[in-house]
Amino acid sequence: MIAHLAVPTWLAAALLLVVAGLALAVVAMAASVRAQRRRTQTLLEQAAADAEELRTQLAGIEQQLAERAVETTASRTPVTSDGREYLITDLGRERAEAVPALPAPVFVDVLLRESMIRTASLAAGLRRALAPEARNRIRFEMRREVKRARKQRKADLRTARREFEARQRAGIEPAG
Repeated sequence: MIAHLAVPTWLAAALLLVVAGLALAVVAMAASVRAQRRRTQTLLEQAAADAEELRTQLAGIEQQLAERAVETTASRTPVTSDGREYLITDLGRERAEAVPALPAPVFVDVLLRESMIRTASLAAGLRRALAPEARNRIRFEMRREVKRARKQRKADLRTARREFEARQRAGIEPAG
């Protein structure tokens, strides 16, 4: 062989090592993709089972609500008096079922979060309302409205004056 065209042995060995490393990396990536697909498939199956369970619960709740609605409407009859119908309800009576209560720390947490959200939204609204662009727009609209009202008053005054003068010419006594 010719010396200047020959590939050194160390270069050929390094190239073989790189190719082997790349092959191992591809095999490892394929295995991790398969494992991820299995995990994803398992999660999808669990989600489908949970969704089916929730649909069953929802159907039961809807059926209970429908039965209650039929019971309450059947027990309440409208009272007719003076040609009007009044529906006597159970307002003021104590409820038989207990209303679920939140523990005190959870209630305080919810209350504080809600008030923080409302305060933040109020601050954002005020900041937007008091922005220079908004104030200028309001000032412009107010000027325009004042001009329109002034023109309307002048037109009304002219109309009233014409009617008054026409009545005087006709000899009719002005009312008022």
